[in-house]
Amino acid sequence: MHKYFTESYFVTVAGLIIAYFWGEHVKPGAGFISVFIASILAILEVSLSFDNAVVNAMKLEKMSPVWQKRFLTWGIAIAVFGMRFLFPILVVAIFAHLDMVTVAKIAISDSQSYANYLHMAHAPIVTFGGLFLIMLFLNYFFDHEKDVHWIKIIERPVSYLDHIKGIEIFISLLIIVALQTFIPEPQKLSVVLAGIFGIVTYLGIDGVSHFLEKHQQLKMAKCGADALKCGGLATFLYLELIDASFSLDGVLGAFALSNDVIIIAVGLGIGAMFVRSLTLLIVETKTLAKFIYLEHGAHWAIGALAIIMLITTVHEVPEVLTGLIGLIFIVSALISSIKARESN
Repeated sequence: MHKYFTESYFVTVAGLIIAYFWGEHVKPGAGFISVFIASILAILEVSLSFDNAVVNAMKLEKMSPVWQKRFLTWGIAIAVFGMRFLFPILVVAIFAHLDMVTVAKIAISDSQSYANYLHMAHAPIVTFGGLFLIMLFLNYFFDHEKDVHWIKIIERPVSYLDHIKGIEIFISLLIIVALQTFIPEPQKLSVVLAGIFGIVTYLGIDGVSHFLEKHQQLKMAKCGADALKCGGLATFLYLELIDASFSLDGVLGAFALSNDVIIIAVGLGIGAMFVRSLTLLIVETKTLAKFIYLEHGAHWAIGALAIIMLITTVHEVPEVLTGLIGLIFIVSALISSIKARESN
């Protein structure tokens, strides 16, 4: 068990050391407070991301060991420095009409102003992530070829909706139309565009992923051990986008505990590393095969998270509620899976 988390332990120690010295640098005597805040953020990230780990495991099972390893190395760098640090800076730069260097300086030297800028960009950010996850949720359940259903009274009937071509896009666009009626006029255009971009991004990545999966055997015959040419990169990017969408709400919510972007990046980065280790554990122990409804529970949690993210565009929702709803779905699916195994 511990072998899966060795790298996570290392990242935790290194991250907390960074948090301590950064806290002392910003304000002498604040080192241990910074370590405490980073630890809380890491715990919250892990507790909110069990569904993310399950979904990641579904894709990771189809990747070569080489790309699985890259997911834990390159992927964590993207998760920490890309999504937890650079992406919010990019978003603030776009909406504040500033260059990224200036925003980065503000983030490090004037955390309060940076937090205010990020709050202004909250609605379009979570709309993008919410619609991406809505598409992921709908595409999983709208599949008539699925023969395993958890909440049968709902899942079995909706599985046949995939006979209606483009139904997921239609529903997602209706959600955007409904959502924009609640958005203040100055933000309507940015929210609508962010939602559409979330849908388009999902379609683009999912389309490439399906294309490469369909031709995987032929490509493997042609390129041998070259995982890059055999779809490893596309699946890797797909996983990173899923992780990005999951992390958007957490990144924004982290500012409730701290305005310091470095401490937030460290805390959430530690949590992200543990989530990746948990994903690898699920893959190598064949957890998804043992607990048949776990995937279903994770996708119901994704749907709930997506709806909550969209609600936060107009009304604040406590992070605790978000985490509890996801945890309830995961635990319920786990219990149902255990009962199903015992009955067989």
